[in-house]
Amino acid sequence: MDSTTAPATDAPVRSLTLDLNGDLPSPLSPEEWQGRFDSWAIAIPKGLSPIEAYEVGLTLTDDAEIQSLNRTYRHQDKPTDVLAFAALEDTPLIPELLTAEPLPLGDIVISLETAQRQAQEAGHSLTQELVWLAAHGFLHLLGWDHPDEASLKAMLDRQRELIQIFPVEGKKSS
Repeated sequence: MDSTTAPATDAPVRSLTLDLNGDLPSPLSPEEWQGRFDSWAIAIPKGLSPIEAYEVGLTLTDDAEIQSLNRTYRHQDKPTDVLAFAALEDTPLIPELLTAEPLPLGDIVISLETAQRQAQEAGHSLTQELVWLAAHGFLHLLGWDHPDEASLKAMLDRQRELIQIFPVEGKKSS
């Protein structure tokens, strides 16, 4: 093998297009968000689709907007930190959909106000909290859920693994 040939690897080659939405400022640049989601694309199950290109929407909003979404879609009339709307949830997996490129995984909505409060309570940065919440939402898009303590623990462990792939600089990821 010459120096221009990359070594063979079993790691999946995936691309993930991130669509950033919302008018609120983020402490992470679009490029930093894209880098994180690119690194997390390895978590996409191989059996999800024969394609390797995916799309995720990320919206940073305020408590009023996320409360409205929470009330409408979860019948919980209160703000929350993160909501995930999986595009493939309750959708029959028809061949045409599974070969669409990029395959839409869904949308993640994060309340900056709630994230800021939670970051202060936990004693870490807003950036760390946003990355934690984005990883949580991403796992929901991939079908993870936490209806009980055991599944919540497994999901939180997987979140930590995702964050360790691309840690927040200078911050612990607890």
